[in-house]
Amino acid sequence: MELIEGIEKIGQPYKDAVITIGNFDGVHIGHQALFHEVIERADALGGTSVAMTFEPHPIRVLKQNGYPPMITLYEQKVELITRSGIDVLICVPFTPEFAAVTAREFVEDILIKRIGVRAIVVGRDYSFGKNREGSIELLRTYSKELGFDLIVADWIQKPGNGADRISSTRIREFVTDGDVEQAQKLLGRYYQIRGVVETGRNRGGKLLGFPTANINLHDELAPKTGVYAVTVEFQGKKYKGVANIGYSPTFDDHIYTVEVHILDFNDNIYGQKIRVNFTERLRDEKKFSGISELSEQIKRDIIKAREILSL
Repeated sequence: MELIEGIEKIGQPYKDAVITIGNFDGVHIGHQALFHEVIERADALGGTSVAMTFEPHPIRVLKQNGYPPMITLYEQKVELITRSGIDVLICVPFTPEFAAVTAREFVEDILIKRIGVRAIVVGRDYSFGKNREGSIELLRTYSKELGFDLIVADWIQKPGNGADRISSTRIREFVTDGDVEQAQKLLGRYYQIRGVVETGRNRGGKLLGFPTANINLHDELAPKTGVYAVTVEFQGKKYKGVANIGYSPTFDDHIYTVEVHILDFNDNIYGQKIRVNFTERLRDEKKFSGISELSEQIKRDIIKAREILSL
């Protein structure tokens, strides 16, 4: 996949470009369906499949506070869109100046003249341009006037429940509630956090007998406090593990931490970046009477995690 960071870096219009445009936070299965539609349409034309996204998320420029945490930060979003098979990803730096571009300027000057768009694939709630003045109906008018096809895709419904459509908002709610299994169904993959392993408080291995990787979290959205069965990706390999998110109430630290005990693993990975995929929530965080009781509970957590991760 070709990654273009900035409209000005597009050398020349692409051949018969078919494009979808959005923030794609989470790159969930609804987004993936849009990418699939774009790729199919581009293949039929012998053209180029294109996705356009924005960094930072427009809400962070247009609204000074109160915006939600991102499900996928930029690095992961690019990786996931790459995996979809799209030919070109255009990432537009979202600035107040770009926000002032009118709907017509966006379609005519950027999409048609600069990118070479022949067809646009969007969801039913798509809006664009200065003050979100561009609607599906306006886009339909432009398509007739400027000579491109408009495909308005149906919303993808939540698996097993046709009443709910898949949305980034719903996924955030599931993750925040600790329901990582439901989040997985909407994402099409396990929810993942990333971070660098840092020096902890030196008690996982010494006191409890279970060394942990303490993560300096990069992601904005962490699952609800508690204990989870996870897999850990490190240097191209995947390991089973148990993660604890929370405040270590047994020790009365009141310090928020993300700690992972990686099963059957003894390497020194301080300063290294790892990825943690959340498979299932095992239990709430709990205050135990002491080290011995906590250690016994961790043993039970590990047994349960092994069972879950072996299925």
